[in-house]
Amino acid sequence: EVTADHVPIVAELKAGMLTINHEGGESEKYFVAGGFSLTHEGSTTDIVCPEAVKLDDIDSAAVQTNYEAAKAKASSAEAGSAEAAEAMIEVEVNRAMGGALGLNLA
Repeated sequence: EVTADHVPIVAELKAGMLTINHEGGESEKYFVAGGFSLTHEGSTTDIVCPEAVKLDDIDSAAVQTNYEAAKAKASSAEAGSAEAAEAMIEVEVNRAMGGALGLNLA
């Protein structure tokens, strides 16, 4: 949350839930795979991310299935290979997505 009189800052976003609070009390929840937030003078913030998906649009069963598939892919990949690195990214993104949905993926 951005509060009044913050110093301008750039911060890296990790995979997880992003909540946008609108004036009037409304809020929207999104899953982002990563990105950056840029807070300007006047306490306005820009969010830059390659993709944002409303939490309501995410199928929790698909997340669980994709997480298990990514874990299997990671365990069968050669250690240190590009395939192993890509699989671990899939594991982490699906774990973060599951966490945003309230799933306990281990």
